[in-house]
Amino acid sequence: MSDQTTRSGILPDAVVEFKDIAVVIGVLAVLPIIFDTTGTYQLRLLNQFLVFAAFAVALNIAFGHTDQLFLFVGAVAGVGAYTTAILADILGLTPWITFPLAGVAAGIIGLIVSYVAARRKMTVIVIAILTLSIQMAISEIFVGAGDITGGTTGMPFNGLEIPILVDAIGISPQMATYYLLAAFLTIVFLLYKWMMNSKYGLAFKAIRQDEIASEAVGINVIKYKVVAGVTAAVIIGLVGPLYAQTERYIFPAMFSFQAVDVLVLIMLVLGGIRTFYGPLFGAALIIYINHLLEDAGQWRTAVLGALLIVLFIYFREGMVPKVESFWETKSVQRIVSSISKRFPNQ
Repeated sequence: MSDQTTRSGILPDAVVEFKDIAVVIGVLAVLPIIFDTTGTYQLRLLNQFLVFAAFAVALNIAFGHTDQLFLFVGAVAGVGAYTTAILADILGLTPWITFPLAGVAAGIIGLIVSYVAARRKMTVIVIAILTLSIQMAISEIFVGAGDITGGTTGMPFNGLEIPILVDAIGISPQMATYYLLAAFLTIVFLLYKWMMNSKYGLAFKAIRQDEIASEAVGINVIKYKVVAGVTAAVIIGLVGPLYAQTERYIFPAMFSFQAVDVLVLIMLVLGGIRTFYGPLFGAALIIYINHLLEDAGQWRTAVLGALLIVLFIYFREGMVPKVESFWETKSVQRIVSSISKRFPNQ
């Protein structure tokens, strides 16, 4: 048997290894077909789903796999968005050229925070307090530096467009942004999959279970925590300007703790922490529930809170692990086997 054959002996290893990626690509491809995207509101919801799914994957790397509870996702995304927009404006360049600098700026923040936290052996709670403090400080800077950022009123942003795609296929600019975000999210999932299947994933697992034992067997705990922190921050920083592109505006409130961090943390925990599909399912559910509750008016927050309590009680370990556990039960396997026997040729 060739080295290119598989555990099953049929499919190439690469296909088996990245079948989850194929599922993600398939889901993202059919979403505009399933939902009515003739209106800008529906496309805005889909774009929000992609943005928050990418945030949740990044938090899954930092918090889920290395216990670094980043509560400054909004601030880091804001740094990325403002860096891209302000530098493009000052230098007179297209935002596509300054876009990578959003990842650089965010990565530096992640590097400093993760290194200090790992070096000082900070606990999850201390890291959460530290990053929450940074979130508040950066939010104040966004507002206080009004001459540069536009203050509370913000600044327009519409530079990350794809006119070639719009002209060639004849789709709307909002739909082009959707495909841009979908491509970015796919790359993020590829990176996540690669990390978890490499030595980094093994090191993350060992560190999370016992840092002292990991150090004893030669694992550089500081190095791997910094790698996780920088990776998460770079992803978040690059999502920032893409998020601004979907809104066509940048203002401090869209990157606040309440607007981003609370939702991202709920999406990750509810979807399933340390799972591949958890961020995707969590983001889809919360964005959809938010949409359904738009007519609830002043009761919206209260109803959302009550729903989340019920969901967390039922899905204590997360939706994806719950579904996987249910699927693996003998009763489900018996039902599937029965159906297969009844329809042998289908």
